[in-house]
Amino acid sequence: MPIIVGQDTAKTRRTLSAGGQTVAYYSIPAAQEAGLGDFSRLPAALKVVLENMLRFEDGKTVSTDDIKAFGDWAANGGKANRELAYRPARVLMQDFTGVPAVVDLAAMRDGIKALGGDPQKINPLNPVDLVIDHSVMIDEFGNPRAFQMNVDREYERNMERYQFLKWGQSAFNNFRVVPPGTGICHQVNLEYLAQTVWTDSDQGGETVAYPDTLVGTDSHTTMVNGAAVLGWGVGGIEAEAAMLGQPISMLIPEVIGFKLTGEMVEGTTGTDLVLKVVELLRQKGVVGKFVEFYGPGLDHLPLADRATIANMAPEYGATCGFFPIDGETLRYLRQTGRDEDRIALVEAYAKENGFWRGADYDPIYTDTLELDMGTIVPAISGPKRPQDYTPLDQAARAFFDVVAEYRGEDEGQDATDMAAEGPAPDALIDPRKSIKVKGEEYELRDGSVVIASITSCTNTSNPYVMIGAGLVAKKAHELGITRKPWVKTSLAPGSQVVTEYLDAAGLTEHLDAIGFNLVGYGCTTCIGNSGPIQKELSEAIAEADLVATSVLSGNRNFEGRISPDVRANYLASPPLVVAYALAGDMNIDLANEPLAQTPDGKDVYLKDIWPTSKEIADLVHETVTREAFQSKYADVFKGDEKWQAVETTGDETYDWPASSTYIQNPPYFQGMGTEPGKITNLDGARVLAVLGDMVTTDHISPAGSFKPDTPAGKYLTDRQVPVSEFNSYGSRRGNHEVMMRGTFANIRIRNEMLDGVEGGYTKGPDGAQTSIFEAAMAYQDQGTPLVVFGGEQYGAGSSRDWAAKGTALLGVKAVIAESFERIHRSNLVGMGVIPFEFTGGDTRKSLGLTGEETVSIQGLDTITPLAEVPCEITFADGTVKTITLKCRIDTAIEIEYIEHGGVLHYVLRNLAKAPVAAE
Repeated sequence: MPIIVGQDTAKTRRTLSAGGQTVAYYSIPAAQEAGLGDFSRLPAALKVVLENMLRFEDGKTVSTDDIKAFGDWAANGGKANRELAYRPARVLMQDFTGVPAVVDLAAMRDGIKALGGDPQKINPLNPVDLVIDHSVMIDEFGNPRAFQMNVDREYERNMERYQFLKWGQSAFNNFRVVPPGTGICHQVNLEYLAQTVWTDSDQGGETVAYPDTLVGTDSHTTMVNGAAVLGWGVGGIEAEAAMLGQPISMLIPEVIGFKLTGEMVEGTTGTDLVLKVVELLRQKGVVGKFVEFYGPGLDHLPLADRATIANMAPEYGATCGFFPIDGETLRYLRQTGRDEDRIALVEAYAKENGFWRGADYDPIYTDTLELDMGTIVPAISGPKRPQDYTPLDQAARAFFDVVAEYRGEDEGQDATDMAAEGPAPDALIDPRKSIKVKGEEYELRDGSVVIASITSCTNTSNPYVMIGAGLVAKKAHELGITRKPWVKTSLAPGSQVVTEYLDAAGLTEHLDAIGFNLVGYGCTTCIGNSGPIQKELSEAIAEADLVATSVLSGNRNFEGRISPDVRANYLASPPLVVAYALAGDMNIDLANEPLAQTPDGKDVYLKDIWPTSKEIADLVHETVTREAFQSKYADVFKGDEKWQAVETTGDETYDWPASSTYIQNPPYFQGMGTEPGKITNLDGARVLAVLGDMVTTDHISPAGSFKPDTPAGKYLTDRQVPVSEFNSYGSRRGNHEVMMRGTFANIRIRNEMLDGVEGGYTKGPDGAQTSIFEAAMAYQDQGTPLVVFGGEQYGAGSSRDWAAKGTALLGVKAVIAESFERIHRSNLVGMGVIPFEFTGGDTRKSLGLTGEETVSIQGLDTITPLAEVPCEITFADGTVKTITLKCRIDTAIEIEYIEHGGVLHYVLRNLAKAPVAAE
């Protein structure tokens, strides 16, 4: 299907020749020459958005004033309050978020038939790639059989989902599926799918070059910004609208310039750098903003390290972390097997259209900050937030404080302060516990590392840290030391190329020898698919209430995410993950103390097994080859025999199997009329939950395992699903019945309506403690609307659309918080739930909310974007207080979404009314 360009764009359309072809493109210098504004010093990230406006200018959706606003942005010091209709070139999905998106598309086909429309109108207009990477679970580890056994188990658990995805691949146009066992979606995107400059034919048949852009249903879509491809995560709801031709509504963002100087010093990694970047940008406050990296330090920063920094944009809260096109971009495209003609086009286009970062690159930024990379030290982050940055030499002391706080000892003393004080004072009672493990020769104690996992897109795409991990394993193996017996170790690379170069470097045998055998190509531990730990270890942790720990090379360490047996989770570079597996204990100061002993009793320190930068660089140069990438991606969509054997139908609409516990027809579009409704005031709402700061989408809609006594577990048990086949919340996102019951059900969530209770509980209409789900259903039976209160950064973390879908299906009409993370706010609006922010210093705490209150919000029937409205709170004793809330319906189109009941309802009604396009 050709791309549809705007009708008013001729004045900026030019041609260039490169790589043996002549292409049309939309010229930013030409727009400046036409008097539309001075765009010469716009950041490259913003020029990508400007080009999008030039290409789609039609006088309606995109106007000349939209283009001129970019000149105003530069003239006003990097600020412009202008709403845009932005159209990304493509969409990227993974299976956890992709299955419910395809479920929605299938349901929309049913819905449009019910409205008298043509089901074929429900088809992606933009290319969509779905990579199956979230389903493999680490059941088997530490042996040569682990990979094959985990793959076999993955297919056993997920066959219904895979049949459904294969149906989607055949039923929908422009939709491709990368089969299981290939790699992680962001690494496949970075190494293969992304082109930096995209080409396609327009409706006139002429080839047009334009920046490669995308949105993805995973928050770490931002990784590809390391290769100068503008992309970010959106909820599945927003992605579905985008693939159906609906532009993404966005404000011209502020752009924070992050200047990098100097270069990394011996003994440090790109992971250490990104953990520091996360801390600094969280302190800066960049939610809803673009971050662009610039400065002379980029001349010494490989693209793999850039991708690591870009990957963790959700952790520092930005929409994206962008790196402009330069010589390193071209080198990486060549190394990863891109076509030489494409590389020539990228260079010519970037230089012709003002996207190139040369020595004179000097944009205007809204604000800036700076970091000398020479100051970076080895570090980890934890125990429960990515921004909890801790230098390695302070980690053991800081962990002591974690335990002390958990046990109620010396509460209130900051970990950094305690670390600065040196060893624990004798006067402080050591709060750490230990316990003998049944049937084993060892004890576990607070701080025992029970999971050490080289996992996730963030670091397994980076050959420098992966080769580094392999060298640490090699040196340890040669000294005769191995992982501690209580540590569950795993290696889950982001693509098959990683295995190729680890094999070529002779490092796989050493990783295997100390327990880091290949367990699968997927997200595994980072997404909560760490699998069970040894039964006796789990029992010991529960019996002694230990603060067991995990160390992973991932990007997320939120409470309850990694494993139900682990309370403290730490992010670290892959070489440090190996080191912690050898030490087995977070209480050991790896910077200064022995981490293990050789068989003859000799102490081994981290410095004894840490490779030099030259060792790593030489092996990367020798083994990471263009040929490896070309070979491994030659048949990327084909899959193995198991995938090829998956059977499905070619029907236009999906035949929903009534007995399926994985895939069910959701209720969103059933009984839907042809016209939207009106936004009405909220009267007499009750409180479902009062939540604290940094409530993540993991808290709202967990991805991991669940127990039989939970509402979701009872639902499956009632349908004769054995506990061993429960799988995970993430794998069951195609079934709204499971997901509703899992909403607000994270084992670590704390509802402040209850005293000291963890988990998905609240008070029902009768005032008695019950599950969130059961209370919500009881209120729905009464016809009572619900609200949720929260603190700062509500909805941080993953771009999880089910955090909004579940909220809506529970009957929540409004979420009132101190602030929202970008994606979750958008998802709430996309599901018809209105987000509100406190104003005037009011918070749930200052108001003394207990959850017994009744809430009414007026002014919604005449609402405008970002309006302030009165909220009347009636307390349990009859006292009434009126406060002012800021409505976070941010744009005019979002008001329409709410009127329709959600963005998909809006799209569906419009498609049903639209005439059938001529062939």
